[in-house]
Amino acid sequence: MTLKTAPHVHIETFGCQMNESDSELVRSMLKQEGFAFTEDRERADVVLVNTCAIRENAHKKIYAHLSELRAIKKQRSLVVGVLGCMAQNLKTELAEKEPLIDVLAGPDSYRQLPLLLANALDAQEQGLRKKAFALDLSEYETYESIMPDRNDGVNAWITVMRGCDNFCSFCVVPYTRGRERSRDPESILLEARDAAVRGFKQITLLGQNVNSYRHVEWDFAKLISAVADTDGIERVRFTSPHPKDFPPALIDTIAAHPKLCKHIHLPLQAGSDRILELMGRNYTGAEYLALVDRIRAIIPDVVLTTDIICGFCSETDAEFRDTCRIVEQAQLDSAYTFKYSERKHTIAARKYADDVPDQVKGQRVLKLVEIQRAITAARNRRYIGKDVEILVEGDATRSPTQSMGKTDGNITVVWEKGTGDFWPGTLITKQIFDASAATLYGE
Repeated sequence: MTLKTAPHVHIETFGCQMNESDSELVRSMLKQEGFAFTEDRERADVVLVNTCAIRENAHKKIYAHLSELRAIKKQRSLVVGVLGCMAQNLKTELAEKEPLIDVLAGPDSYRQLPLLLANALDAQEQGLRKKAFALDLSEYETYESIMPDRNDGVNAWITVMRGCDNFCSFCVVPYTRGRERSRDPESILLEARDAAVRGFKQITLLGQNVNSYRHVEWDFAKLISAVADTDGIERVRFTSPHPKDFPPALIDTIAAHPKLCKHIHLPLQAGSDRILELMGRNYTGAEYLALVDRIRAIIPDVVLTTDIICGFCSETDAEFRDTCRIVEQAQLDSAYTFKYSERKHTIAARKYADDVPDQVKGQRVLKLVEIQRAITAARNRRYIGKDVEILVEGDATRSPTQSMGKTDGNITVVWEKGTGDFWPGTLITKQIFDASAATLYGE
């Protein structure tokens, strides 16, 4: 493939950390083939939208974004590509209803992007319109030979496995990212060393269910310990594990290694055993609480966070109260709470009626947020008067006179800037003098 000039590409990413990581892979592959990148959408010859298919809000944002691109495309030449999970899951709908789209590529097809975009640009130059789709799922693609093109920062995402074999009834991931496959650990360690050389101080390992990582004799506990041994890396995080098969060896490894963050994101999703069974989660509320107790017994200072879905198919008021009870018993540090939104092609969409009114879902979310906010505020107050180690990230979001960073447990800390402030990536210690449900405040 030969490009006459370097087309300018603007990429916009929606959704999870996995999508962020995929956008870094896409940038790397396109740059190797002569494409250039721009932060200015108005200068771009190509706009790529890397999409999420997990929740309805993401869909709405992406459709609104496509409407903006449609207006731009009426005024000038522009190639529009839609990538990622939404492209994979809604390929027919997007191909038929969104005539502005020139290229559709699913998460396993990014190696084809340079040629697809070059052909689309060439056709456009000739006054032609040639749509191109690459939407096959792969049983082996892990992109392990591609070194991501990362923006400067403190944290480097490293995807250790792709796909998922859990088939939770509400989740579209197995249909958009395919079946589970793990990367060669040597390629992961090579990427970790590269990130360290480039100045990244923290690595976050990504997988739909990292507990399931397997490569010959390597399991996830062995992998994460080896990554944490990388010279120059100060902290290692991971997301997400599954409560159904959280191995004791992983808990012991996190407890023992000083560079493994004492933070575990442990999705609950629901507190009712019947709803958990409908979701295909393969654990009960009691088993979840037992796992929380087991983790805290081995890692007493652990920070535990979770995801919860409100208003899943047929969830009653009593079953929602079960979720509230589990949340109050678990005393987790924070929770991401969402209304259930049906996704096409999932088991739930095929088998169950989405019969909980939207208003009821919203009320349940508000109730859970209220409960969790009080718990989080109380747990954060434990840090008042204590010294905490912080990895500096940069300026605080709300005030240029403040700096911010994260604790080992991934809790945000802000403090007033002074003469002794440090660069992003520096580990510093601050004494906490106040705390809210969202933030710790350092002296």
